[in-house]
Amino acid sequence: MATTGVFNGTNLLLKVEGDTIGHTTSCSLTISHDLPDATTKDSNGFSEVISGLRSGEISFEGLVDYSDAASAIELIDYILNRTVVTCVFGTSTTGDAIYTAEGFISSVEQSAEMESTVSYSGSITLTGAIVKSANV
Repeated sequence: MATTGVFNGTNLLLKVEGDTIGHTTSCSLTISHDLPDATTKDSNGFSEVISGLRSGEISFEGLVDYSDAASAIELIDYILNRTVVTCVFGTSTTGDAIYTAEGFISSVEQSAEMESTVSYSGSITLTGAIVKSANV
């Protein structure tokens, strides 16, 4: 049954190549729509736009655990090998909306402060169609 009402952000997951990115503390999906100016003298002093390119980006942060199936090390390998990855963003609840797209890992950063947990962050630039479907 699909999630209803306000829900806990812990339920949103990011999968890359079928594996959930491990120990994430946050993830976000940004979908953008370019709106080129189409204003002319016939616009009666109002701005007009047309529909242009659509694009997407996923960003994520988490704690490093090299034993995770999709760890910071694997994400860096995707960059070094210029690998196109399949990403799924959504919950694991049946009926909820999920977004699936291909993309390139555009950045991964690992940070290690003295006497603190090692963390990572990164982003994925999506390429091609972004498909919305229901989780089954």
